Amino acid sequence: MSAVRRTALLSILAAASLVAIKAIAGAASGSLGLLAEAAHSSVDLVAAILTFFAVRVGERPADDTHPFGHNKAEHLAALAEGAILVVASAWIALEAITRLTGSGHAEPNAAWWTFAVLGVVIVVDISRAVTSARVGKANRSAALMANALHFAGDFAGSIAVFIGLLLVANGVPNADSVAALIVAGLVVVAAARLMRENVSVLMDSAPAGAEQLAREAIERIGPGVEVRRLRIRAAGGRTFADVVVAVEPDAGVARGHAVADEVEEAVTGALGAGDVVVHVEPNDGTASARARASAAALTVPEVREVHNVELVKIADGLELSLHIKLPRDLPIDEAHAAADRAEQAIAEAVPGLTAIHTHIEPLAETFDGEAVAPDQLPATVVALKQAAVEVTGSEPSELALRRTGRGLVALITVAVDSKTTLSEAHSLATKVEETACRLDPSLDEVVVHTEPA
Repeated sequence: MSAVRRTALLSILAAASLVAIKAIAGAASGSLGLLAEAAHSSVDLVAAILTFFAVRVGERPADDTHPFGHNKAEHLAALAEGAILVVASAWIALEAITRLTGSGHAEPNAAWWTFAVLGVVIVVDISRAVTSARVGKANRSAALMANALHFAGDFAGSIAVFIGLLLVANGVPNADSVAALIVAGLVVVAAARLMRENVSVLMDSAPAGAEQLAREAIERIGPGVEVRRLRIRAAGGRTFADVVVAVEPDAGVARGHAVADEVEEAVTGALGAGDVVVHVEPNDGTASARARASAAALTVPEVREVHNVELVKIADGLELSLHIKLPRDLPIDEAHAAADRAEQAIAEAVPGLTAIHTHIEPLAETFDGEAVAPDQLPATVVALKQAAVEVTGSEPSELALRRTGRGLVALITVAVDSKTTLSEAHSLATKVEETACRLDPSLDEVVVHTEPA
């Protein structure tokens, strides 16, 4: 049995005991205050039973007919509890007013044992209020937090009755009825607060401050993520968030999914456990022309990769060139048609281009290959080391050879000055590749990895 259900069950046992104690003591002493507290505890007993079953329902996992779970069952129970409290307080107030304005009723008997009963009641009220609040807060249970509020109200009501009977014992007979009115007032205040809070949840109101916390958490991810919509609601201690964010249009599916995961973690970290749904869309409004062009080309189904996107300013306007990769077995007429569609999509995404040049490439395939020991091809190793020394001034820190269905491939790592820009490092790598292939024509490809010295 979970801590929430166990606490709810203990509340039932405590409420049942208090009803019996207060009712017997109230009937024996004729104290309306004690009878009012008995009625209040009777309501608490019904409420505790409702809470117990509501918690059982609320803990059920989501199913086909309740895809968001059963969490609102606790809030329905709390709302019903509030309605019952209002009815009970009306009865208490009516009886108290009748006694204050009428006559003929027996004066309450403020014997010592009535104070002993109230002492026991006050201890029990404090104990269950603290326990329900602690477990309810730890498990974010609306029903238990509602119980804690009511038990605290019971404690205040018991204190009022205690003072009323104390005044009765000192010659103020109407003090007991006044104490009953105070109990009724406390019950109404508690019921109003309870109903207001749970109606807000049932109406899917956003928890106070939750949106700001979530928005700040998302903004900390980085400047490349724009929050376009954020809707939050809470039920049964769980937060439900619907988030729409925009990223660079050429971010790609993998990057978009990674951003969605980051947003989900940020919202969960800010608001606690819950269900966060993230929708990612392109940020066309502030994206660069290059990003919009790449994203537009990728909307053509046949286009699998886009690279080498370049914008060139010339006298009469702006031209764009790019490489697109298509399936290797695609006939040339279909490949050309796909390139035409990509160019049309780019023209619509980036108005004002004077020309669009596409270079069609086959999508790389997987080749069978094998590792080749460097000492098996000493001439190739010499060529690679010489090329690296000529361009960078030092030999490669790593060198490996692979023979694939396409030919001989060299994989080398060269060190460059840490202050070198990425553009300069790329140029150096290209020169190493070209020099190595010139020195050893048997090389089909040289893959150069640059790293700071």
